[in-house]
Amino acid sequence: MQLQDAPETYLFKLWPWIEANKARLLWGGGIVIAAVGVISFRTHQQTQAEIDAGVAVTQLMISDPRNTTLESQAGQFFKIAGQYRGTAAGQRALLQSAAMLFEGRKFGDAQAQFQQFLGEYPDGALTPQAVLGLAACLDAQGKTDAAVAAYQRVINSYSDVIASGFAKFRLAQIDEQLGRGTDALNLYEDVARSTRGTALGSQAGLHALELKMQAPAPSNSAVSAAALKSNP
Repeated sequence: MQLQDAPETYLFKLWPWIEANKARLLWGGGIVIAAVGVISFRTHQQTQAEIDAGVAVTQLMISDPRNTTLESQAGQFFKIAGQYRGTAAGQRALLQSAAMLFEGRKFGDAQAQFQQFLGEYPDGALTPQAVLGLAACLDAQGKTDAAVAAYQRVINSYSDVIASGFAKFRLAQIDEQLGRGTDALNLYEDVARSTRGTALGSQAGLHALELKMQAPAPSNSAVSAAALKSNP
């Protein structure tokens, strides 16, 4: 048998099996075609949902807010988040809704929405910001221990430099309020280095400078002791 005859010979031997299993093959082929169609349809639907969600969020962002309260605007974003759950714009809408509630001092409601975000999108790109928002809500309600734990979660669990910077900055403020000046100074300096060139970095640098200026000057006896050690 010549090599070029192999495909024809193979097909000739396979044909009886094809005839015997024709119905099964046709049914299987139909399933594959249907599956491809469903996947394509769902992909198109998802793409369209992302577009629609983006348009809805953008329209709401640029709408005139003069005749609405922050709570009302938050409700509109929350509605979009539910309507387009799973889309990137839907995630942004839910986070924006929670942030607006926080801005309106509805700390308990904002906390609930940040927690909802973390429940629905535990590994999303915006998750660090949601944890930071949750920490801020706990902080604003005077739940300092829980807030500190949430700030530490932002720092230890995520690589978002800005979110970590804000968390460290707030921890530094807490340390400063509790009289832990050295710990506060270290955190401020860390934030100033890691977020250099940003408003947050500049503010942290100023706080670090203020703490250094507030540090008590060494006493005369300490200076004399240091001089004696350097000149035996």
